[in-house]
Amino acid sequence: MRLAERMSRLGTETAFTVLARAKALEAQGRDIVHLEIGEPDFDTPANVIEAGANALRGGYTHYTPAAGIPPLRETIAEYIAETRGIPVEAPNVVVVPGGKPIIFFCILALVEPGDEVIMPNPSFPIYESMVNFVGGRPVFVRLSEEAGFGFDLDMFASSLTDRTRLVILNSPSNPTGGVLSHAQIQAIAGLLRDRPDVMVLSDEIYSRMLYSGDHISIAAEPGMLDRTIILDGFSKTYAMTGWRLGYGVMPAPLAEAVTQLQINATSCVNAATQVAGIEALRGPQGDVDKMVAAFRERRDRIVGGLNAIPGIRCVMPEGAFYAFPNVSALGVDQDTLASRLLNEAGVAVLPGTAFGRYGAGYIRLSYANSITNIEAALARIDAFVRQL
Repeated sequence: MRLAERMSRLGTETAFTVLARAKALEAQGRDIVHLEIGEPDFDTPANVIEAGANALRGGYTHYTPAAGIPPLRETIAEYIAETRGIPVEAPNVVVVPGGKPIIFFCILALVEPGDEVIMPNPSFPIYESMVNFVGGRPVFVRLSEEAGFGFDLDMFASSLTDRTRLVILNSPSNPTGGVLSHAQIQAIAGLLRDRPDVMVLSDEIYSRMLYSGDHISIAAEPGMLDRTIILDGFSKTYAMTGWRLGYGVMPAPLAEAVTQLQINATSCVNAATQVAGIEALRGPQGDVDKMVAAFRERRDRIVGGLNAIPGIRCVMPEGAFYAFPNVSALGVDQDTLASRLLNEAGVAVLPGTAFGRYGAGYIRLSYANSITNIEAALARIDAFVRQL
């Protein structure tokens, strides 16, 4: 079969590839500890499930407006206005099936062939994949371990050119767990403020997964509201990965264009899922608080355990639910290490290079798993490393 040339430029998300390999090993009788997939191991809150089930029983089984049902768009606008401190209204909101469509649709709407898109590296691989797919040019700003995986502002400033069309930010970050400080966000906004042709895609999907302080969005910086797309959703915060519910908040003209792309791609999001999203935002938040507290405990245990293993060092993540340890001293490259940990030790992790070139020398572990399983994984990694 002859595929279009652009398909050769499309990347992937390695987590799903490794998950499939791990599941195949389990089918053969192997015991695998899953630290590869970024998915909360908690159930969706009961009140959210009940709202979705009641919506199905109540007739929410048909098409909805492409940008989302008005009550959900209004609820999201109120939530973003309150949590980010910015004036947002329903016409700024587009509801999509998960967070990825906002990445894809906004890049499709904004980036011409040859345009440059500045993004962190290592980072969520779909950013680079989508930019390559539309013919844009990814420009990487390294997230260094020494700086707590924050933006290198000098590198960022030197990366800005007349071809820059879009800047992608992700805080808290996948895969590093790093969080941009307010000073860093202010500095980035300052460099962009006099460049009205440059938009910002701020991936804030882990905004509620912070272990200290408050979430800060670049959209709240002076002059940046009309230049920023906020990506957020329900998958991580409410353990709703399978519900497929995300959204973008953006200037109204771009929201209209993204809605047009949605019409062409997916028509709309599942109706009952949207009703559940209203309950998630408006209902009790205790389950979210409990989940974040559990992630904090797991973070402390996994980072402490990794740092106790000879040849491994790990920065304490400030957000999300990922550890990104440096394994360069082990004498084996990250891809080989990740493969051998799965096949020989029964621990599924991802190589740092799954997140870009600057992930060399690192592996990513998701601690969205129980303390019992984390302890088992640490023991297996420790035993494996000591026999290298």
